[in-house]
Amino acid sequence: MELLHSSCYFETLTLISPPLQSCKFGFNSLFFSPPRVTLLSAYHHSGRFAVSASFQHGDTNLSSNSSQTNHEDAQNSIAEFLRRDIGLSEADSDFISENCPKYTRMIVEGVRDLEEWNSWKGSGESVGIEGLGFKEKVIYMVKQKGDGGKVAFLESLGLSLSSAMYLAHYVSSESLTILLDKVKYLKEIFFSGSDEKGLVGKYARRMMLYLSIPIDEDVQQTLSFFEKIEARRGGLDMLGSVDASFRFLIESFPRLLLLSEENDMKPMVEFLESIGIPKYCLGKLLLLYPPILLGKTEEIKRRVAAALEKLSVVDKDSGKVLLKYPWILSPSIQENYSHIVSFFYSESVLKMDIDHAIERWPLLLGCSASNMEMMVKEFDKLGVRDKRMGKVIPKMPQLLLCKPQDFLKVVCFLEDLGFQKEIVGQILCRCPEIFGCSIDKTLQKKLIFLTRYGVSTTHFPRIIKKYPEFLIYDADKTVLPRLKYLMEIGISEREIAFMIRKFSPILGYSIDKVLRPKFEFLVNSMEKPVREVIEYPRYFSYSLEKRIKPRFWVLEGRNIECTLQEMLGKNDEEFAADFLGLGELQTHSETS
Repeated sequence: MELLHSSCYFETLTLISPPLQSCKFGFNSLFFSPPRVTLLSAYHHSGRFAVSASFQHGDTNLSSNSSQTNHEDAQNSIAEFLRRDIGLSEADSDFISENCPKYTRMIVEGVRDLEEWNSWKGSGESVGIEGLGFKEKVIYMVKQKGDGGKVAFLESLGLSLSSAMYLAHYVSSESLTILLDKVKYLKEIFFSGSDEKGLVGKYARRMMLYLSIPIDEDVQQTLSFFEKIEARRGGLDMLGSVDASFRFLIESFPRLLLLSEENDMKPMVEFLESIGIPKYCLGKLLLLYPPILLGKTEEIKRRVAAALEKLSVVDKDSGKVLLKYPWILSPSIQENYSHIVSFFYSESVLKMDIDHAIERWPLLLGCSASNMEMMVKEFDKLGVRDKRMGKVIPKMPQLLLCKPQDFLKVVCFLEDLGFQKEIVGQILCRCPEIFGCSIDKTLQKKLIFLTRYGVSTTHFPRIIKKYPEFLIYDADKTVLPRLKYLMEIGISEREIAFMIRKFSPILGYSIDKVLRPKFEFLVNSMEKPVREVIEYPRYFSYSLEKRIKPRFWVLEGRNIECTLQEMLGKNDEEFAADFLGLGELQTHSETS
């Protein structure tokens, strides 16, 4: 069969054959190729053709080792270029070259393409790399790319090759040395504090959860930034990790790389520190709202002043409010302020209470008034309206952001204990924190705790009505040590249960500030037995300096013996009439 070379059309087909089970391929190779069958066909216009075939298996390990060697040589060449041509330090050059594998592969493939091109064209039309070794060809190819090493640098930060190439074009006006310094400074200020517990991510989730108004471009970009991190392994818990989130930060806010360190970034950092943002909290603030750094310092100053003036916040507290809710500087959030205030005014809430509520829980500013109105209706059903609303909102403003069904679960829980709606409303005014608690994880556990000390369920309403704050305490860390102290001074569990039923606020008294000093005065100075405080636990509620000691000294001076209730349970007029004889003198004067 005749092969015609002058007027033939050549077509090469490569068929990938299945791997042989006896072969062991090196997975570290960046350029691993399976065995191939290559068919070379020659076709002539007369219809005659010829086919030649070749089977290429080769030594896989040898190919893998060769590719690995090329990759390492290319890394060294890239590092040399960055040191010699760009002026980076040896450490920076090595780090970049060792962490840009896809860029390195692209350069190596470019070198191979050049070599193949030269072999086809011959020396007359070849690109000027003849006589150069592999390393020199790599450097030649890096220079030909024309990005000055920026693509390699950006990939070393964790960006994909495509993103690195895009951003390299975006920052083409910046030199690599200046870009490197900017990145180091950005990492320093954005990740200034430790975030081992993922608290920054928790703040981000909470801000997203309570956002229900139309938003501006800055907040939208921030949300997109959060969503990119949330989609990765570890989610938003990794927001405070430089390794996990820095690449997404500069992808979402590429303008950060165009800021001047001296003229833009440092003046902004100095301003934020001047209003009370600690250096170790600076990263949290910037990660939760990166557009702060993109604004002009004077513009951010104006926004901060406007936001804090509306809330009547004093200068020393401005940093605290900003840390609680960085989005308060967003134009859309500031615009929503007037809607929130108008809504509260319509519910007869005082301006002072509104400011206190927003300062305590500024996330209210991201919520629509219509959403809060649903919760206000539930308050109204319990008789909490108008001025009584002012007792709830400043104490627990986040209740307005609750889902009505979650709030109603707590209402039903209290009603099941025997409370009427009116009493539930009173509890809401006194301790609104209860209505934000989990029934299973918090409220029910407190009741179980009481039963362990012999308190009957029939007494729960009396105990909670007198001291609802008990339901929000950490029983094991706060209440249990107090009960153990009472047992240490000789009071049995049964007697403790009696004291709790009679005067439940005893559960909230500090050992060092209340229980111990008053008990020691009772026993050492008043020389009274422990059973008296068991019978009258309200003794611990009176001021030691203003009531207990003065009255005891008066009675002691007159050699009068009486019970604790007789001594302390009377008001000043009754005490004077009963123990100082002033009542008799007054009666005698009126008679005469």
